[in-house]
Amino acid sequence: MKRKLWKNRFLLVAANVFILTFTVTPLLADDVDTCVGCHEKSTPGQVADWRVSKHAEEDVSCVDCHGDSHMSAEDARLAQLPDEHVCQDCHEEQFDSFAKGKHNFGWTSLNAMPITHVEPDELMEGGRGCGGCHNMGIKTEAQKKEQLEKGYRYQTNSCDECHTRHSFSKKEAQDPRACQQCHMGYDHPQWEMWSSAKHGTRWFAKEAGRLPEGAAVPTCQTCHLPNGTHENRTAWGFLGVRLPLPEDKQWAADRVTILKALGVLNPDTGEPTDRLALITSVDMVRTTEEAWQTERDKMIKTCSQCHSETYATTQLEMGDSMLQKADRVLAQAIEIVAELYKDGIIEKPEAYAFAYPDFLHFMQTGGGDIGKLSSIDQTLFELYMKHRMRTYQGQFHVNPDYAYWYGWAMMTQGLGKIQAEAKKMRTLHELTKN
Repeated sequence: MKRKLWKNRFLLVAANVFILTFTVTPLLADDVDTCVGCHEKSTPGQVADWRVSKHAEEDVSCVDCHGDSHMSAEDARLAQLPDEHVCQDCHEEQFDSFAKGKHNFGWTSLNAMPITHVEPDELMEGGRGCGGCHNMGIKTEAQKKEQLEKGYRYQTNSCDECHTRHSFSKKEAQDPRACQQCHMGYDHPQWEMWSSAKHGTRWFAKEAGRLPEGAAVPTCQTCHLPNGTHENRTAWGFLGVRLPLPEDKQWAADRVTILKALGVLNPDTGEPTDRLALITSVDMVRTTEEAWQTERDKMIKTCSQCHSETYATTQLEMGDSMLQKADRVLAQAIEIVAELYKDGIIEKPEAYAFAYPDFLHFMQTGGGDIGKLSSIDQTLFELYMKHRMRTYQGQFHVNPDYAYWYGWAMMTQGLGKIQAEAKKMRTLHELTKN
C-alpha cells in the first residue's frame, strides 16, 4: 500500500512539474527547443524577452522570423535577420502606415546628406551617432547588401527601434520614454522639452500616483502618433522651412536666404538645385500650402481634445510668429558669413558646391579636413542647428526655458558673435593685403 501511495504521489508531482514547465516556458516545436537550448547560454536576454512576448503566446517561434537555415553555432550567419516586410506578414496595417510616415525616411535622409560620407562609419552605419536613430526606414536590397558587406548585419529593421526585440511590446512603444533615445540632444531636444514642460511633468506625476486616474497627460504619441497610427509628420518639418514663400516680403527674403544655406536654392541665381528634389523625396518639408495646412489641422484637432480650438490655434500661430523672428536673426547671420565667402575672406571648402555657407555639411565646414574648420562657420551652424531649433521647437512644445534661454536668447547672442568675428576677419584681411 505504501509503495502504491508513493508511486501515485510521484506521478502527481511529476505531472505538476510538467504542466508548470510548459506553462512558464512554452516549447512550441522542436525548432524552438533547439534555439532556446543554445541561446539561453549565448543570448539569454533575447530568450527572456521572447518568453514574455505576445509572439510566444501566439506560437510565433524563432523560425517564423529567422528561418530554419541556422541550427548550430557554425552556421550562425545563415540566420535570417527579419526586416519590416517580415513584420508585415502579420502587421500589414502598421506596415502600410509606417511606410507613409516620416520615420520611414530616416535611413534615406541620412545617406542623402553630403556630410554622412566623410564621418566615421562606426557612427553612421555602426549604430552609434546618426546611424543609431537614422536606421529607421525600409531599405532596398542594395542598401541591405551594402550593410552586410561592411559587417553591419543587425541594422535591418525599423520596428524594433520602438518595439525593442525580442519582446516587441506595444506598451513599450506607447511609453513616451521610447521616443527619448532619438528625440533628444543637440539638434532636436524634444524629449527634454516635453519632459520638463507641463505636459511631461503631469505625465510623470500621474505615473507616480499624484494625479487622478482620469487626468489628461499628453505624451509624444498622443500628439504625433494618435490612435496607434505609425504615420507621423509635422507641419514645419525638421528643417523649419516650407513652400510656398510667405506673403510677408521680409520673411520671404529671409527664407530664401535659409534655403540657399541649405543648398536647396542656388546662391547665385536663386534657382532650385538638385537638393530640392532630394529633400522633397524624403518628406522633410511641406511644399504646398495644402500639405502644410493638412498637418496643422491635424494638430489643432489633437490639441482640441484638451483645449478650446481657439486657444490651440492661437498658440500654434504664436509658434509660427516666433519662427519668423528666428528666421530674421538667422538670415542676418547667413548674409554676414556669405559676404565673407564672396569677398574671398573665407576660402570655399573643396566639398562645397558654392562659395556660400552649407548647413548640410554640419560641423565639417572644412570639407572634411578637421584642421581647417572655420570658426565663424561653426558659430553659424550652431545658430541654425542648435539655437534656432530650440527657439521654435520649444515654442511648439510649450517649454519656457527652451524657447527663450536655450533658444531665442542664444540666437541673439550668436548673431552678436558673428558680427564681431566678421569685423575682426575683415580688419585682419585688410592688414594682410597691405
